[in-house]
Amino acid sequence: MRRRAHLKNVLFVCSRNRLRSPTAERVFQEWPGIDVDSAGLATDAENPLTPELVEWSDLIFVMTKTHLTRLKQVYRPQLKHARVICLNIPDEFEFMDPQLVLILQDKVSPHLPRGDGRAPMGPA
Repeated sequence: MRRRAHLKNVLFVCSRNRLRSPTAERVFQEWPGIDVDSAGLATDAENPLTPELVEWSDLIFVMTKTHLTRLKQVYRPQLKHARVICLNIPDEFEFMDPQLVLILQDKVSPHLPRGDGRAPMGPA
């Protein structure tokens, strides 16, 4: 629990880093107290996920359980300190789709530090 108050580096991961994770990065890029990035698990991703990016992350949001499974299989050694949360958001949205933005705000915000520097409001 102590680490959550010091969240700093937040990573959003989807398949190709073209729709969901870049939308999440854009939505949360101005959130106080964090740095955000996004990446994709596919080899042809716009910004492919790397071991260094996983190690950089304090909190990783994946869009589906498939992403969670692949992340744990490929990057297990780098996941020593990062908390991983599956958002269960299917690949059916366009970049910055207003419905996707609302879903992301609803599912991600409770896990991020509050603007006053205090710990996240969400469940452990």
